[in-house]
Amino acid sequence: MASKDIFSALAVPNFRWLWIGSLGSSFAMNMQIIARGWLVYALTSSALDLAWVTLSFMLPSVIFSLYGGVLADRLPKRRVIAWAQALNCAATVVMAVIIFSGNVTFWDFIWFGFFNGTILALSMPARQAFVPEIIPERLIFTAMALNTTGWNLSRIIGPALAGLLIAWLAGGDKTSAYGVGIVYLVIASLYLFSSLTVLKVDRPGKAQRSREGDTWSDTLDGLRYVMAHPRVFALIVLSILPFLFGMPLNTLLPAFNQDVLQGHADDLGYLISAMGGGAIVGSLLMATMGDLRNKGFWLIVSCLGWGAVTAAFGAFEVQWAALVLIAAIGMLSSWNMSLNRGMLQMQVEGHMRGRIMSIDMMSHGLMPLGVFPISLIAEYHGVGAALVTSGIALIAITLAVTVFMPSVRGTLRAD
Repeated sequence: MASKDIFSALAVPNFRWLWIGSLGSSFAMNMQIIARGWLVYALTSSALDLAWVTLSFMLPSVIFSLYGGVLADRLPKRRVIAWAQALNCAATVVMAVIIFSGNVTFWDFIWFGFFNGTILALSMPARQAFVPEIIPERLIFTAMALNTTGWNLSRIIGPALAGLLIAWLAGGDKTSAYGVGIVYLVIASLYLFSSLTVLKVDRPGKAQRSREGDTWSDTLDGLRYVMAHPRVFALIVLSILPFLFGMPLNTLLPAFNQDVLQGHADDLGYLISAMGGGAIVGSLLMATMGDLRNKGFWLIVSCLGWGAVTAAFGAFEVQWAALVLIAAIGMLSSWNMSLNRGMLQMQVEGHMRGRIMSIDMMSHGLMPLGVFPISLIAEYHGVGAALVTSGIALIAITLAVTVFMPSVRGTLRAD
C-alpha cells in the first residue's frame, strides 16, 4: 500500500536526484511551449501552423518511441537520460542564435520540434522505467504523482516567467524575437542542469537484456505483451483518448488567447500557469490517495470530466472564466495521467517496462490525429467552436470505448 505521506518518495536519495533533474527539463519544456507558440503565431497568425509545429514535435513519438523502449531495456538508463538532456541543451543554443539573428522562420520551429521530439522519444522510456528500479514498490504511486507534481509545478512558474520575459523584453512589440531568444537561452541552461543532476544518481539503471539480439524482435515482443494483457491494452487506449481530444487545447491556446481573449504574451503565460496550478492540486491529491479504491472507475470519470470542462472553456470568452476552467482542466488531466501511469507501472513486469512505456509514449504521438481536424475547425469556424467540439468528442469516444470494448470495461473493476 502506498504511503500517505506526499513527499515520502523524496526521502529516497536516488529518486530525489532524478526528480530534481526531471524538474529542470520540465521547466525547459514548459517555457518553450510559451516561447514557441507565441512567436509562431506572431509570424503566421495561423491555427493550422500551430498544429504543424505540434506535429513536428509529436511525430517522432510514433517513429522512435519503440526504439527508445529497447534502449531503456538494453542500456544504462542514467546514461541515456543524461545524454538526451545534453543534446537538447546544444540544439536549444543553436535555436537561440537563429532567433537572435532575426532570420528565424516557421521552418526553424519545425526542424527544432522534430529534434526535440526525437530526443524525448528515445529517452523518456528510460526515465519512466528507471523509477521502479530506484524506489520501493509501495512508493510507486506516490513517486508517479510526485513526477506529475514536478511537471505541474513547472507549468505554474515556467509559462508565467516565459510570458513575462517576452512581454517585458519585447516592449509591447508582439513580433519581437529578442525576448523569445532570451527565453531559449534560459531553456538551454535548464537542460544542462538536468543533464548534470541525473549523474548524481548512484545507480546506473541496469540493462534488463544483453545488447545482443534483434531490436525489431524486442519491439514486437512489447507489442505482443500489450495485446496479451487486456488491462495493459485498456490503459494505453485510455491514455490515447485524452491526447487526441483533450490536448488540442494546448496547441490552440496561443490562438484562443490572442483571438478570443485579446490577450498578450504575459496573459498566455498566466493561462498555462493556471492550468499548472490546477494540475499540481490534482497530482498532490493523487499522491495522498495511493490506496484509492476503484482506480479504474475514477480514471474513466476523469476522462469524462476533462472533456466536459474543455467544452465549457471553449464556450466562454472572458478572462476570469478562462482562468477558472483551465485550472479545472489542469486538475483533471493530472489526476488522469497520474492514475493511468501508476496503474500501468503496476501491471507490467520489470523486464518489459521500458518497451511498454515506449509503446504508451508512441501512442501519444497519435495526438495530431485529433489536433489537425480540431485545428481545421478553428481555422474556419473559430477557436471557441473547435474547443467545444474537442471536449464533446472526448466525452463521446470515452463512453463508446467503455461500452463496446470489454478490456476497457474491465478497468472499471481495477483497484
